[in-house]
Amino acid sequence: MKGILDRFEDNDIAVILVEEINEEMIVSKDKLPEGSDVNTYFHIEKRNGKLEIISIDTSSRKKEAQQSSDLMKKLRAKSSGGKFRKK
Repeated sequence: MKGILDRFEDNDIAVILVEEINEEMIVSKDKLPEGSDVNTYFHIEKRNGKLEIISIDTSSRKKEAQQSSDLMKKLRAKSSGGKFRKK
């Protein structure tokens, strides 16, 4: 299953949302894989009744980055035909 790092809270606590099972996973910031930041996706497994981060899901990260890039291109294309001209 997948989870996304939603936010950091006081005392270096990370909150990961696991939508598939509609749960929050609370983890110490130092237990996160290197390179983790807000909106990072993770592969997560349930082992012995506990959720564990297996790895960063790089394919989801690339997909999100591409979608953001595509949206910015569309916005830039729309804004080039404005009524007002810069002086």
